[in-house]
Amino acid sequence: MKIVVIGGTGLIGSQVVSKLTEHGHDAVAASPNTGVNTLTGEGLDEVLRGASVVVDVSNSPSFADDAVMEFFRVSTANLLKAETDAGVTHHVALSVVGTDRLQESGYFQAKQVQEDMIKDSGTPYSIVHATQFFEFAKSLADSATEGDTVRVAPIKIQPIFSGDVAAAVGRTAVGTPVNGTVEAAGPEVFQLEDFIRKGLAVKDDPRAVTTDPQGLYWGAALQEDALLPGPDAHIAETRFVDWSARQR
Repeated sequence: MKIVVIGGTGLIGSQVVSKLTEHGHDAVAASPNTGVNTLTGEGLDEVLRGASVVVDVSNSPSFADDAVMEFFRVSTANLLKAETDAGVTHHVALSVVGTDRLQESGYFQAKQVQEDMIKDSGTPYSIVHATQFFEFAKSLADSATEGDTVRVAPIKIQPIFSGDVAAAVGRTAVGTPVNGTVEAAGPEVFQLEDFIRKGLAVKDDPRAVTTDPQGLYWGAALQEDALLPGPDAHIAETRFVDWSARQR
């Protein structure tokens, strides 16, 4: 089975391609680095020829509100049209747990638009909602830093190892379309400040981390459990302490 992975050279995509290939599938990495550009449509028809499944784990190069909305609107429209022309029978997209609860954020507004376009496309689909990756603790800190202090909301988070996200996406890609959403999360719940503090320690980053009731998450104010998955989520096995030990 030919499976095209859009964003296939990135953190998640490269691992999805590797895992699918290990299991005997014809997994093709597609990204601007390989001559496939979903924003312009360049290379899409060629790479999708003969494909049964498309996995979209691409992301906007800019998180500015207008730019990220443009990216997901245009790239998703181009991709869905090319899939229809190629006869693709399963569209898999990676999104984020709590997207519908994060609509004060321009980024998550754009992700919601992407999801809605997929649902309305007529192509059988599966959307994988993952919690925040272990690897992105520093990015979260950067988005909430004032001076030398990281100020974050007093909320909970259930982060996951990127390799476990890739495994969840791969399993979904070779399965039957669910025409809905499945969730994947790590095995442990942290307070956000504790997760970021531990993530910065892995990088020997000395910034102080503190809670701020007015703190935002990518521009959105959240309820305490807004980032947590539902009861039917697939819970991955990799614990943060084990992942962090490998980083050192």
